[in-house]
Order: sequence, then C-alpha cells, then structure tokens
Amino acid sequence: MANRSYLYSADSMPDEARIPERIRCVSEHNWDIPLAHKLLAGRGTTVVPSMIWNPRIGIAADYAEGAALLRELLRVVGEGLEGDTGFAECVARTTAHLEKQRAKHFLLETGEIVSMTDDDPEESVRRLASEDIPAAVAAAEAAIAGHHADWLAAVRADWQRHFASFYGEALYFSFPG
Repeated sequence: MANRSYLYSADSMPDEARIPERIRCVSEHNWDIPLAHKLLAGRGTTVVPSMIWNPRIGIAADYAEGAALLRELLRVVGEGLEGDTGFAECVARTTAHLEKQRAKHFLLETGEIVSMTDDDPEESVRRLASEDIPAAVAAAEAAIAGHHADWLAAVRADWQRHFASFYGEALYFSFPG
C-alpha cells in the first residue's frame, strides 16, 4: 500500500468536536503531496483537526479560490504542451471533477505523508501550511504572471507528477454521506 495525500471538500471545517456532515472525495496522490494539492489548499490555508487521524494534521482552505488558482496554472502549463493529449485529458478530468465536487472548503489530509519521516507530524503540517504551500502558490502566481520561466519549464517537463493524481468519488478513506 502506498502512503497518500487525500483531498476532500466540504461546506464546513472539522473542529475538535466533529467532522463536516457531507464530505466529498476529490483526489488522492501516492507518496507525495503534489503541486496540485498544494495549490488547491493554497488560499485561506489553515491547520485543522484531521478527519482521519488524532493529531491536528489536517489543512482546510477556500475551495473556489484554490480551484481558480489551479485552473489558471493548468492553462499556463498547457500553453507549452499543445498537442499533448495526455495533459489535455488530465486537465479535462481534473476540472470536471473539481466542478462536480464543489463545496466551500478543501480539506487536505496529510497524515500518511507526514508520518513517513521521524519529524513531529503536527510540526510538519504547520510548516507545510506556513511555508511549503505559500511557496508553491507564490511560484504558481509568478508563472501565471509570465515570470519564473525555469520553474514553469520544470513543471511542464514533469506534469504527471504534479497534476496526474487520482480524482474520484471514492478514495481509500471515504466518508458516509
């Protein structure tokens, strides 16, 4: 079994007492928190209780703004991948699923990824929310604005790693609803 990052959507955020009533499955990615998950969780980012594990290692973010950021970056990445049908299909699947699973918040579950090291999981998630995600957002914003050409070229060269996650209505951890 692969360790994965999991992305969900919901109209409320989990708190110490309960998880949201209706949780929609968005995406999972093996062995990493991909650029797409970081960007989707990149607006209004806040650490929240996990819906799966006991430590406070969940991340919530604004759905509409995160989805808009990813769509804009995919557009810019695609400008250098004309004719790549695999990329075009990935973008179509991703954007259609994001529209279908729309809610108020993204909920990123990182427990399996942050547990792969000996670092404190809660500190790893705080660092992810305060450093790694904002750095990914800043790089994407610069690329969208026409800057950061080297970063954009590297993303295009390895687009599968960044964007080709599994998007589906059922993930390894799914919730009734």
